[in-house]
Amino acid sequence: MCYGKCAKCLGITLVPLAILCIIVNTLLFFPNGETGYNTPEQLADSVWCFSGIIGSGLLMVFPVLVFMGMENNDCCGCCGNESCGKRFANFSSVIFAGIGVAGAAYCFIVSSVGLNIGPKCIVNGSSNYTYPFKDGDYLGNHSMWDTCYKPPNIVTWHVTLFALLLVMSGVQLVLCAIQVVNGLIGFICGECSCCSCCGSA
Repeated sequence: MCYGKCAKCLGITLVPLAILCIIVNTLLFFPNGETGYNTPEQLADSVWCFSGIIGSGLLMVFPVLVFMGMENNDCCGCCGNESCGKRFANFSSVIFAGIGVAGAAYCFIVSSVGLNIGPKCIVNGSSNYTYPFKDGDYLGNHSMWDTCYKPPNIVTWHVTLFALLLVMSGVQLVLCAIQVVNGLIGFICGECSCCSCCGSA
């Protein structure tokens, strides 16, 4: 098994996910595509955690670069040991995969909280932005969504985007966890077969 190729595939898969998480998190600041509601008083606190931008977005840059570069690492010459270079690369990938796990977990947790608490909005008979929903009960009862009338369609916007972040960060979490296992196996077992391939090329 070539652990570098597996890591590269994981890195390639993480790229579009990270970009989409950044885009989705950015859209949360513009309810219903409008720009007049992006203040802390009008948007839920979970939006201002930047979980998709930082956790599942920018933090993913580090594991992606490491994963995608593993296949091209020199595997035949480190301190006189053929497999030393690849072992070190696999070990470093575990560390950076851990960073990816932490970032994805942060986004996953914040998205879960965001869905559970719901959005801030103005309800009928009020002039202040509040959290009208509790404990995620509103998710299965769409008739409750009509209690929010400003920003327009805020509940649909909030639920859809946070649900997307939840799913994508969950996938990132699984992919980074796979690389933790993949990297540990590569570190423990080495990549002698890879070195023999390099030597025969």
